[in-house]
Amino acid sequence: MKISKIKIKNLFGISEFEADEKSLELIGGNGTGKTSVLDAIRFALTNRSSRDCIVKAGATEGEIIIETDSGLSITRKPRTNKTDYKSIKQDGKEVQSPEAFLAEIFSELQLNPVSFINMTSKEQNRIILDLIEYHWDLETIRGWFGEIPGGVNYEAHILEVLQQIASENGQYFMQRQNINRDIRNKKAFIEDIMKDLPENFNAAKWEQYDLQAIHTQIEQARQYNAQIEKAETLKANYDNKIRGFQADKELKKQGVRNHFADQEVALQAKIAQLKAELEAAQKDFAEIPLAEQESFKVIEAEFERDIAQFNEELKAFEPYLLKDKMNLAPLQEEAAEALKMKQQLPQYNKMLSMQTEIDALKAQSDEFTRKIELARELPAQILAEANMPLGEMSIDGDQVLIKKPNGDLPISNLSEGEKLDLCVDIALKNKAGLQIVLIDGVEKLSPVNRQHLFDRCKASGLQFIATRTTDDSELTVVEL
Repeated sequence: MKISKIKIKNLFGISEFEADEKSLELIGGNGTGKTSVLDAIRFALTNRSSRDCIVKAGATEGEIIIETDSGLSITRKPRTNKTDYKSIKQDGKEVQSPEAFLAEIFSELQLNPVSFINMTSKEQNRIILDLIEYHWDLETIRGWFGEIPGGVNYEAHILEVLQQIASENGQYFMQRQNINRDIRNKKAFIEDIMKDLPENFNAAKWEQYDLQAIHTQIEQARQYNAQIEKAETLKANYDNKIRGFQADKELKKQGVRNHFADQEVALQAKIAQLKAELEAAQKDFAEIPLAEQESFKVIEAEFERDIAQFNEELKAFEPYLLKDKMNLAPLQEEAAEALKMKQQLPQYNKMLSMQTEIDALKAQSDEFTRKIELARELPAQILAEANMPLGEMSIDGDQVLIKKPNGDLPISNLSEGEKLDLCVDIALKNKAGLQIVLIDGVEKLSPVNRQHLFDRCKASGLQFIATRTTDDSELTVVEL
């Protein structure tokens, strides 16, 4: 598709301008309207302008009409006192969604290819990447990664999207980094726990060990030993006890003797004083020996009872006599060791739990690594399957590499002429689109590159309109 007619009236600095299907070079000094012609065409195609005033000073309405050899006509009339007018028709019929339709028939680079030379390498890469035809959507991403990774600009080209996913600043890389840091911290914590655990620590043994049972066994042994000690004490003190009982008996007898001796004296005195009671006193006196003997019998009975009770007590402990006491030291050592080991179990179990967490984190880290590697491998697969717009190309990180005889080169390494060739190639890419290139300021190019660009456009069948600033005060239109 080529432009067959251009008509401009009262737009920007242009009063009137007309052209046909020929390629043109607009020559003149600043202010002669060269760039206004290109800006008017751009305005017709995009409905946008970087200028504040579109309608020429002094007029209330401007107009641009563009017709193509494919039956497309574009008419725009910007107005200062009422709503702008536009009409985009194909074969005489109004086009639905005209702005979207127009956006499909040209690339932005066609409207100012010289600017491509001065773009940053990132901007140049972006333009080239957008030309690589590879159908994808968010379900494609989900199919690759099982999810939609965050922190990614999904408006970008698929190769840039994958580069962002695989980037060190990407979600996967950062999450893997955080997980690996957690793994290192947990491993360090486990190492600290292991330092404090006894050598060859048997957690299963000490988990099942019945500490209460060993303490019960120790207590039973203590009681057994106490019985032996009691038996030995009773046996050792037997003679002393008997002497004690005997002494108690004698003391009691002496007490009886003293008591009755005192009573005898008292009664003798009473006899002397109370003759009337003599008989009774004599009778009592006569009974004293018998009473004394009865008291002795009671004392002897008590003595025999105490001896019998003591013998019975000794008899109960006789099984323990001559027995060896149990050695408590091994049991106590075992109990102390069991207690010490059981105190280690919470830390040991925490270590096992943490190791389980580490295994889970490692699996997550490995999955993020797999996804990062996948994001790094997919570009090669995409480039192998995609429709490449400019011949053989490859990707190195976020850089587009153009195939050259002396090796693949990033766009930033191409010469000025090679970059202009790229612009022509891009214009040629859309065969069904508008086959025109607007070249503003060709004086910025070397004469060789300028002529090369013109010759390349002609040889490729591209229509072009170029501007060249000179010292001339009038606009000159040269048909090429």
